[in-house]
Amino acid sequence: MSDSLLPPFIRHLLTPAAYPHPAAEVKLVQTHISYVLLAGDFVYKFKKPVDFGFLDFTTLAKRQHFSQQELILNRRLSPAIYLEQVTVTDDHGTLALNGAGEPMEYGIKMVRMPEERMMANVIKRGELDTAMIDAIVAKLVPFYAQAEGGEAIREFGSARAVSVNVLENFAQTESFIGCPALSRDQFEAISAYAREFLSREELFNQRVAAGRVRDCHGDLYSANICLADQVYIFDCIEFNQRFRYCDVASDAAFLAMDLDFHGLADLGEHFISALATASGDDTLRTMLNFYKGYRAYVRGKIGLFTAHDPKVDAATKAACLGQAARYFELARQYATR
Repeated sequence: MSDSLLPPFIRHLLTPAAYPHPAAEVKLVQTHISYVLLAGDFVYKFKKPVDFGFLDFTTLAKRQHFSQQELILNRRLSPAIYLEQVTVTDDHGTLALNGAGEPMEYGIKMVRMPEERMMANVIKRGELDTAMIDAIVAKLVPFYAQAEGGEAIREFGSARAVSVNVLENFAQTESFIGCPALSRDQFEAISAYAREFLSREELFNQRVAAGRVRDCHGDLYSANICLADQVYIFDCIEFNQRFRYCDVASDAAFLAMDLDFHGLADLGEHFISALATASGDDTLRTMLNFYKGYRAYVRGKIGLFTAHDPKVDAATKAACLGQAARYFELARQYATR
């Protein structure tokens, strides 16, 4: 996107002088829902005024609220990273970060993590090992034990509630059947398996009764983990409770699936075994294959959506379709085991 098309406050924050700390170079990274500014030793994240149905950031009040929620929820796992909520103010046309003028935008300030220690990059270098997996488990076990799991949250672990998320994925991708990434056979095999599993209400009820449905992370995979001086797990789902209130098996299945996707099934198995043992969760595996398939399908869906965005270039489209095809095939493998 050309700088001229960016919001004025983002153009202002692309200037190193906008910050109260050294920022020799400011880099902007965009997602479909956020502007992320890498400025020196810190990261500033602002929400885009978008409404995708499952999230709504269209008003300043909503962006203020969800920025605050992002800060609070992510401090559960990485309090050292999430520093404060920030404002961009407008004082008669003069923009400032945390200035004295009228707030025109809200965001959060974070400590910038070392790029080379991001888990995805550790995987790319072939350096991920069981000790790192054990460190992740040691971080997650007390998190899940302490996470909220009251009656209102437990309801999200029922087969009925889980089916809302799962069947929504099939409805959103049915029009893509026959594209290079998703065949009719894959779609039918995956959806048939999911529907059959969802009919086994006793399995879901057993997990609910055991207290395994919690206020989880919701987006637990290698892109959101940094293996630095300690394990940092960040960027949880703050914008929609039904994606975060879930069985811990669903949360863990995302990372296990991610390791399978990267050809690290042995480490994925080590992760699940260590997590189940350390948490005393003797029924986690009964749900694992189902939730792995769910997580793989979601990643495939995101790849499809990105590939069919008219704003993306041909290279990005091809890469996203290729990745989506791998995720859908992985979901089919889970469905046919």
